[in-house]
Amino acid sequence: MRLSQMLLVTLREDPAEAEIPSHKLLVRAGYIRRIGSGVYAYLPLMWRVLQKVSQIVREEMNASGAQECLLPQLQPSDLWKESGRWDTYTKAEGIMFSLIDRQDRELGLGPTHEEVITAIAREMIRSYRQLPQNLYQIQTKFRDEIRPRFGLMRGREFIMKDAYSFDADETAMKATYQKMNQAYHNILRRCGLKFRAVDADSGAIGGSGSQEFMVLADAGEDEILYTDDGKYAANVEKAASIPPDVAPSPFSSYEKRETPGTETIEKVCKFLNCSPTNLVKNVLYQAVFDSGTTALVLVHIRGDQDVNEVKLQNELVKLADQYGGKTIVSLTVPDVDAQQKWAAKSLPLGYMSPALSDDYIQSSKNIAPKFIRLTDQTVADLQDFVTGADEAGYHVVGANWGDQFQKSNLVDVRTAKADDRALHDPAQTLKTARGIEIGHIFQLGTKYSKALGANYTNEQGEEIPLAMGCYGVGVSRLAQSAVEQSYDKDGIIWPVAIAPYHVVVVIPNVNDADQVAAAEKLYAELNQAGIETLLDDRNERAGVKFKDSELIGIPYRVVTGKSLKDGNVEVVKRATKEAQNVAIADVVSTLKQWITEATT
Repeated sequence: MRLSQMLLVTLREDPAEAEIPSHKLLVRAGYIRRIGSGVYAYLPLMWRVLQKVSQIVREEMNASGAQECLLPQLQPSDLWKESGRWDTYTKAEGIMFSLIDRQDRELGLGPTHEEVITAIAREMIRSYRQLPQNLYQIQTKFRDEIRPRFGLMRGREFIMKDAYSFDADETAMKATYQKMNQAYHNILRRCGLKFRAVDADSGAIGGSGSQEFMVLADAGEDEILYTDDGKYAANVEKAASIPPDVAPSPFSSYEKRETPGTETIEKVCKFLNCSPTNLVKNVLYQAVFDSGTTALVLVHIRGDQDVNEVKLQNELVKLADQYGGKTIVSLTVPDVDAQQKWAAKSLPLGYMSPALSDDYIQSSKNIAPKFIRLTDQTVADLQDFVTGADEAGYHVVGANWGDQFQKSNLVDVRTAKADDRALHDPAQTLKTARGIEIGHIFQLGTKYSKALGANYTNEQGEEIPLAMGCYGVGVSRLAQSAVEQSYDKDGIIWPVAIAPYHVVVVIPNVNDADQVAAAEKLYAELNQAGIETLLDDRNERAGVKFKDSELIGIPYRVVTGKSLKDGNVEVVKRATKEAQNVAIADVVSTLKQWITEATT
């Protein structure tokens, strides 16, 4: 492709709406253009990158035995209501675009396709002889993000590969899951990315287990905790660890003490001269179930620890049926205005105990009359501890479970932290890194097949629910994450495997016949050899061309400049900026070798 004929407009200044380097660079380098909030046009250079990523994904999926298909983006709400996810996606999480057609039928724009593919399976898969099956598609998805940002990282329209497997039982499903795990490792390695596979929370997709694939980058929205031995890695939402040891309690008997002005952990510990590990703090949450019922939640957790709200929500979902629901619509720390709607009297905030009386909750039709009380494992064995006295300005010391307070609903809802000890080996401590989630694989089990009645007949003639898995890769997000991982002050540094072109041939002076002739010859020979090549034949200054070549990040630059008189051209590696003179006759073979080495 000749740059003189390409739709390419580069910018010298960062776009106002861009916050992270990759977003700034993709706009500046002419790869994407914002059309609306969270909606971007993929311009010619970007489309070539996306095609290359898609092809790598397609090859690895095909190699695993998966079959490509294309599912509808418009999905009837009835399918989602069968699975119980319509309200979750349109109300609780609110990420689905929904609409009413002219026949008053309710539809959604697909953020994911579990319901659609399961409906197909229940109609087409009848016998164990048809199993296993694994179907995938590469398609535009739609999600109504509350705050679209970071360009393609968190958009409302994006390209995704999603796959769905059907097996006879859990054992077979896990075998397929492992195939997908290997395929995802292959995809990311072939794309030239540094990544880490981590244990993850399954979220609204559900299932018994899942793994995220994180591209490592400082701008990543997710925190990863891992061990150096390579045996543990998890998203902080899922991570578990051994907390620091408890300090000896300075209290040996129970008593109530006046502790004025000690509404924070730091203040009470300083006042009582004790460690935060000796303290049980009681954190208040307000949970709204999809049934419309609001429940107040008291979490008892060690004073030096924080509540992991993802883990907490998962524990509350387990209790949802007791409140007439299936899921949580919202989970918040109730502010003063929220408290006024349900509190029968003023709460002793900062001084609450695990035994805070239920009569703080006023009687109301949609308010659960009793607190949900959850005891985190960090305080389960705590002795002679400090906690609130349910009276402003007072705490109790030397308290014990079974004596002054009762434990209930033992859970793990603490947030694991860097430097915690690892569960699998306490000699290993957790390290932290930032990551961009570009892939997520799930062991769904029979969640969707049972809900939608997708059964098959086994060898004994019994009807059994299909065991399912699902596997997603954000194709457009992966492309931007490659930029976030690899750039410098001058622009993008694409991995060779997914760069829009391998080589750019630059003519410093288009009025120099020798430079033009040499460039045209190399341009033709490189393309003929299968090396994807751009020719910068624009009537621009050499400096502008060099800056643009670095900004758009083409891996290798060939310059038909001053060294032509000696039968050479200058070849520059974008990643290292290493420049060397190469004989014109050797350019094709040299670049072919470099590209092969970089992509194998």
